[in-house]
Amino acid sequence: MSIDLNGRIALVTGASRGIGYFTALALAKAGAHVIACARTVGGLEELDDAIQAAGGTATLVPFDITDMQAIDRLGASIFERWGKLDILVANAGILGVISPLGHVEAKVFEKVMLTNVTATWRLIRSVEPLLLKSDAGRALLLSSGVANDARAFWGAYATSKAAVEMLGRTWAAETSHTKLCVNNVNPGATRTAMRAQAMPGEDPKTVPHPSEVAEKLLPLCAPDMTETGRLYVVREGKFVDYKLPE
Repeated sequence: MSIDLNGRIALVTGASRGIGYFTALALAKAGAHVIACARTVGGLEELDDAIQAAGGTATLVPFDITDMQAIDRLGASIFERWGKLDILVANAGILGVISPLGHVEAKVFEKVMLTNVTATWRLIRSVEPLLLKSDAGRALLLSSGVANDARAFWGAYATSKAAVEMLGRTWAAETSHTKLCVNNVNPGATRTAMRAQAMPGEDPKTVPHPSEVAEKLLPLCAPDMTETGRLYVVREGKFVDYKLPE
């Protein structure tokens, strides 16, 4: 099934590599104009080349996602140029370290929370008015399976992703009366640099390529997608509900 996103404006963070790169490319191929954000200029330029080769268009915005003022300026710039935003894919994030909680350095824990949680909140704050101006605003917040699995040594990252999921669920509840749909996404193990950092001994060919994840995310950005406040599990190809503790 082809997805038609012609005329739609999409913002993707962490777009210079991995899931962000291939999701941005997929959105552009479907017709969306992609606002691609990342720290790595070279990666963004490679993405732009790939998008142009596919007949798409992009605007590159190189900046560090922990620069809160830059996030605010981004929202203002999008409003000035396009007056709205149709799609948000909040993908930027870092792993930190795999370590016992008591061994994680304070500066590492704080950077994980700043990058994964605070920056996501700031992004929501900046672009929500723009998404509400769309006739079918769609927002995806990238999470992880460890957000709902108290896995030893993954505490910093897991805590940050659990917080991201609560941001998404709360945002969905607050906008349930609007046309904006907000969902969290668990991409599962994916062949990315972060995965290699977490699992250095793993054969990368045993896990899906990020382009496969991007293919699953594309329909979630379409105007006819109406789910909100749920978790999409890429490996299962379906939405699941959140449940209270038993």
